[in-house]
Amino acid sequence: MRIPIHKEGWKIIFQTVLLLFIVNFLFYILNINPAIAYSFSIISILLIIFVLRFFRRPWRKIPDDPDILYAPADGKIVTIEEVFENEYFKTNKLQVSIFMSVWNVHINWIPVNSIVKYFRYHPGKYLVARHPKSSELNERTSIVLSTDKGTDILLRQIAGYVARRVICYAREGKEFQVGNELGFIRFGSRVDIFLPPGTPLLIKPGDKVKGLISQLAMLKNV
Repeated sequence: MRIPIHKEGWKIIFQTVLLLFIVNFLFYILNINPAIAYSFSIISILLIIFVLRFFRRPWRKIPDDPDILYAPADGKIVTIEEVFENEYFKTNKLQVSIFMSVWNVHINWIPVNSIVKYFRYHPGKYLVARHPKSSELNERTSIVLSTDKGTDILLRQIAGYVARRVICYAREGKEFQVGNELGFIRFGSRVDIFLPPGTPLLIKPGDKVKGLISQLAMLKNV
């Protein structure tokens, strides 16, 4: 039976539980005011629940329509616009941005059968992930996926103000199937998707999406 906690969370969960246990134990042996000790115990339990929930790993049915681009992450659509993509394509692309709050699942999934054509890690700042410039200035990874039909799609994992670690499993030449894990971003972040201009979208700004469940775009004629 699979434990519904992501592997990237076990170390942080262990450290959190250990630290809170030590502090609560010190409160007990030092005979701290019972009201303060009790309040901290409640806060400790809530914090542990939050961390466990953040690193949850929900089961998702693997989609099977090769003409659909599925959401690579849970979150809210905050940007849909045509922009100049200056890292890889160096031309105008249709950008779709998904903002992931601390309450969302933070696993990133591969949204379409593909092979990794390009991968780069960029150190950077930690602007609020909603900030338009976070796509260019924050710590991030850029991954270009070449689909079975030859369409190149750029995904960008972006660390936010709270998120301080972007984890990516992609490497150039690696083949992925839709539903494979692309990576994980800790504690609030964003994923940008860059598509060919004119790609038929199935979402609009403000929509809430779920990874591997929500359909972002049609790829059939792209």
